[in-house]
Amino acid sequence: MVLPKVVQICLLGVSSTMIKSTTLTNERCSGREANPTRSAEIAKVLLTEILRGQFRVGERLPSERDLAARFQSGRGAVREALSQIEQLRLIEINPGGARIKSIRDSSIAVLGPLLALDEKPDPLLVDQFLETFSVLTQLSGRRAITVMSIDQQHALVVRLEAMISALAQKKFVHDELRTFLESLGEISNNLVVRLIGNDLKTQLFERMVFKGRQTDLDEESHLRLLKGLKNGIEKSDGDLLSLSLEEYFQELRLGVFQLLRSENVGKKELL
Repeated sequence: MVLPKVVQICLLGVSSTMIKSTTLTNERCSGREANPTRSAEIAKVLLTEILRGQFRVGERLPSERDLAARFQSGRGAVREALSQIEQLRLIEINPGGARIKSIRDSSIAVLGPLLALDEKPDPLLVDQFLETFSVLTQLSGRRAITVMSIDQQHALVVRLEAMISALAQKKFVHDELRTFLESLGEISNNLVVRLIGNDLKTQLFERMVFKGRQTDLDEESHLRLLKGLKNGIEKSDGDLLSLSLEEYFQELRLGVFQLLRSENVGKKELL
């Protein structure tokens, strides 16, 4: 079975959203302008070097002049690239230059570039993401149970019954399950959880999926999840709903971890 779309994982590099809108600045000393595309290219190179540990925490980056010479670019493009990395909280820009900060103090937006460092994503990092997403989903589900109306409860049960019926006919329900979980989030109406989830999806879902890869999850795993969700919603029992989600994600985490670890081991053996 192809990895469920509900947990599609993005292997993005530097997102285009990192490029903030700026006015192109003429560099008198170089005669070049700050090109946003060039700035993103420079930021991507420097970001990769920082994440790979080529600079120690507290170490000063080369000066704008030296970086401009290295990248054969104007200082305006370098300045904008450093600004993009500063937005990730990986560097601190002071009058004396830019210094490296610990990745533990960085923004959640650094997760995507971290996964993109290698051709195969880090299994441990992916597992941490899935664990976090599991907790957020359970939290949304518990709250949704407490605030949903009778009409919403009935509508959710009908959708679950339709998915259970589709699975019995060997039909995939990945998209339906994803939208169902999104509906729980909407009903729960927890803005903080929603924003954190949105950021995770932006970093890890929406750019590239594990096409062609397979896990050990089968229809039975999804059927247990759907029946557990239905049971929890029908009984207005947040514990039952949360337990079904927890068990599903535990299976998923194990399957994805084993899959990625085997691929990484195979890659090392080839080398």
